[in-house]
Amino acid sequence: MTRLHNLTNLMNASKLKSVFDTGLDFNSYLTTDPSKAERWMDLYQQIQLSNTQTELIRGFKRQMRVLCISGIWCGDCVQQGPLLERIANANECIDLRWIDRDTDPEFTQHFMINAGNRVPVVLFMAEDFEPVSVMGDRTLSRYRAMAQRYGVAVCPLPSHQLPTDESHETLQEWLNEFERVHLLLRLSGRLRSKHGD
Repeated sequence: MTRLHNLTNLMNASKLKSVFDTGLDFNSYLTTDPSKAERWMDLYQQIQLSNTQTELIRGFKRQMRVLCISGIWCGDCVQQGPLLERIANANECIDLRWIDRDTDPEFTQHFMINAGNRVPVVLFMAEDFEPVSVMGDRTLSRYRAMAQRYGVAVCPLPSHQLPTDESHETLQEWLNEFERVHLLLRLSGRLRSKHGD
């Protein structure tokens, strides 16, 4: 009961705004440890949005605040962070900020996954910092690929195949969540009333 109460207190617009305001843009975040930044930039340069993906993101109309709890040293963050940045760069209505998991443990400890301080964890918010969604630490395709590497049965369906390009599949899964959040915001009665649309 206490943990749920604490999370409810954290997931309010005022607290989320105060943490978001301490967040860094992508390039500033990478300067926090230049020795690790090269791997992030390598993937950022390699991964590209398709024309269809770019067109979809450019169609987003509602401002979206996105906060990524990350670790520049974290392999999962290296593999997914640049994908998030690619998505955010496709439309200025997406405001993506980065915080290191260990710089504000009082805040980030409330977003543990399976009793672990896993990263990345991404918090999606409306323009006024009202909470909308939380996603992390790995997408389904990343877990499937890991399970295959470790010899764990993934899916009982014989038609299931792992993607040949895990990064592009992971990109699409993150994009699906951005789209879902955008549609939630676009169809929100509260925001439609505010914007007259």
